[in-house]
Amino acid sequence: MSLSHTAAEYMLSDALLPDPSSSRAKGLRLELPSDRLLKFVTVGLPLLLVSLAFAREFSAGSQISCFSPTNFTGKQSAYTDTACWDSLIHHGFDAEGHAVTKSLWALKAFPYSLLVVAVLMYLPYLLWCYAAAPALHCDLLFIIDELDKSYNRSVRLVQHMKKVQQASAEPERFWEEYERARRERYFEFPLLERYLTCKQHAHALVFIYILRNLLLLLFLAATCLYLVFLHLNIFFQDEFSCSIKTGLLQAEPHIPLLIPCKLVFFSVFQIISLSIGSVYVLLIPVVIYNALQLCQWDKGLLSVYEMLPAFDLLSRRMLTCPLNDLNIILLFLRANISELTSFSRLNAVSALREATANKEDIDTVIDFMTLLAGLETTKPKHQACTPEAEGSTALSNGVAL
Repeated sequence: MSLSHTAAEYMLSDALLPDPSSSRAKGLRLELPSDRLLKFVTVGLPLLLVSLAFAREFSAGSQISCFSPTNFTGKQSAYTDTACWDSLIHHGFDAEGHAVTKSLWALKAFPYSLLVVAVLMYLPYLLWCYAAAPALHCDLLFIIDELDKSYNRSVRLVQHMKKVQQASAEPERFWEEYERARRERYFEFPLLERYLTCKQHAHALVFIYILRNLLLLLFLAATCLYLVFLHLNIFFQDEFSCSIKTGLLQAEPHIPLLIPCKLVFFSVFQIISLSIGSVYVLLIPVVIYNALQLCQWDKGLLSVYEMLPAFDLLSRRMLTCPLNDLNIILLFLRANISELTSFSRLNAVSALREATANKEDIDTVIDFMTLLAGLETTKPKHQACTPEAEGSTALSNGVAL
């Protein structure tokens, strides 16, 4: 008998979770994987493409090529290219023959506008980082610690029950006390459950998260509209007529009225704008999905932790409207599941409960631990001294070994 008791003590000691390391606070993820992907793509893509555009500009030299008259010298041709690039005004005539001008200055500002787009896409992340991440970090750290501690309390309770049951001269009285303690909810963990219940009535985190996604959706739509405007008005005109008869050259008779010019970088800007626009259009459903996932509860996590004694947030139907801070916290707990050591063990216990023939014998992790330790979870019956009962007790002690 002492050998089985020693084996049960070792088993219960191994079931305890180790003390959390100090690196847990540093390893918490304060962004969902989809949000992190959105940040890298929306911010990194325009920065990458604009860097390629600037690199081509520095390597290729002039971004414009004007067809100067043959009597122009080299310096005059260079001056023509510079003047037309600085002005970027197309001079033409309408159907009635009146002179009209059209500014192409947006082409010059296009690479810099992509830098502005990258900054705008980074603003929702800054909003979340400074307005919500500190409070979320504290909530996650507290809840993860309390969940692991609640699991450890359950195991320590079974250890104590085992010692009391061994020292008890009246086993029936011990199990009567145990059943009374369960009915009166002595084993509950009110701090954790009430804290999670309190988070159901808070809406600060969910408001900031929805605002973040709305801002990102607004900036994506505005960027796509801006690119559509460029394509419809400017990105179909790679040639234009430039006039350099201004200033001191206005009275020069040998200078023609209009000089045809061609934009060398035009195709590169078209490819960049199409790439950014197509990717941003594909990202809009991802942003909408991130916002819509707040409309349903992630009940898988809480259902596993209902194996803890008196932790019945789901069974008591305390989960009401999902648009609250608790739902946000559950999503981030799922993203930090590697830091939640007790989840894998409780998940295994839950799976074993589903596979057990007598499911009514296992309600909590305490019931499961008592079975592993060779204790009976119910009050012994009057025929417990029969040979069949002694055989079943020996069998349970053998399982404990």
